[in-house]
Amino acid sequence: MTGAVRNRAAAAADGIYEFALNEESAPKPLPSAPPVAGAPGTHLSHGGRTGVWQRLHRTRDRLAEIAGNLLLGERVIDQAALEDLEAALLGTDVGVDATQRIIDAIAKRVSRRELSDADALRGALRDELEDMLSPMTSPFRIDPERRPFVVLVVGVNGAGKTTTIGKLAKQLRDEGHSVLLAAGDTFRAAAIEQLVEWGRRNEVAVIAQDRGADSASVIFDAMEAARARGIDVVLADTAGRLQAKINLMDELSKVKRVVGRFDSTAPHEVILVLDAGIGQNTLGQVARFDAAVGLTGLIVAKLDGSARAGILFAIAAQDASDRARKGALPVYFIGVGERVEDLRSFNAREFVDALLGEGGEQPSQKRRGGARG
Repeated sequence: MTGAVRNRAAAAADGIYEFALNEESAPKPLPSAPPVAGAPGTHLSHGGRTGVWQRLHRTRDRLAEIAGNLLLGERVIDQAALEDLEAALLGTDVGVDATQRIIDAIAKRVSRRELSDADALRGALRDELEDMLSPMTSPFRIDPERRPFVVLVVGVNGAGKTTTIGKLAKQLRDEGHSVLLAAGDTFRAAAIEQLVEWGRRNEVAVIAQDRGADSASVIFDAMEAARARGIDVVLADTAGRLQAKINLMDELSKVKRVVGRFDSTAPHEVILVLDAGIGQNTLGQVARFDAAVGLTGLIVAKLDGSARAGILFAIAAQDASDRARKGALPVYFIGVGERVEDLRSFNAREFVDALLGEGGEQPSQKRRGGARG
């Protein structure tokens, strides 16, 4: 196993080890996780655009390909135009429910003769898209009154869960938080080694057991170690076998119960990492994980690798229907690349701008007299 075995974690049982940075050797990146470059939050340049604008080009290009000159040309806005727009939205995985809501709202404005040209249609589309995502915009915050602040990170294998934890750990450290990682995915081959490597790279200790160990036990011991040392944040990896398997959901429910016995207010966040590339299948994952562990937020990864960034609107539509009594499920971060700074805080306006290829002052801002809060 990669990493240097040092002191056992405080109050940990036999078989629980702490892996920390080996000062005598430089961190070695995993093949699936390129070396860290730049600083978190850095905006990548692309003709004056931000990194999000650059990295969502696949979805933006797909939208333009299907819609043709609808949003750019001199085309009359009629029923045929609305059908083309509908096809474009469905083609980027916006989903049937979200697409119907958008088209219905725009059709009403067309019937009132409020949209006479492509510029007006583009502005109306932008407003509808942003309205759908705005309830999901909420910054990820660490409550200083909860120490350690415990974050359970869940998701199926291949979604980018462990890599996301490593990137988030780096960003939290750069913000001044002390962080401890818990290698709770004890079933997947190389999951522990991968998390240990992220710990080495970020100079963050990792509490781990051997493969096949009890996940809840690992996370519980990590929480004990964090409390003993005054650590601010515990980021806990969890198993990620197919979500349709009842035993996985039972395992996650057990982890949550055990964490609650350590601290009745914990876990303080339960975040699901989704792979945008699987499109509409993410909807089932949100529903199943939410039912099992009570999600508090989402991270949508791999948005740069497909033309399916519209899936966020499908999630928003499902969210509005299934979680009406709970409030919106926030998207804390989106993943738009392999570098640490490509884990970006989600912002509805920035996201919609990137999809429509807009920048600077927007048509909706002119009509509404400024930016919305």
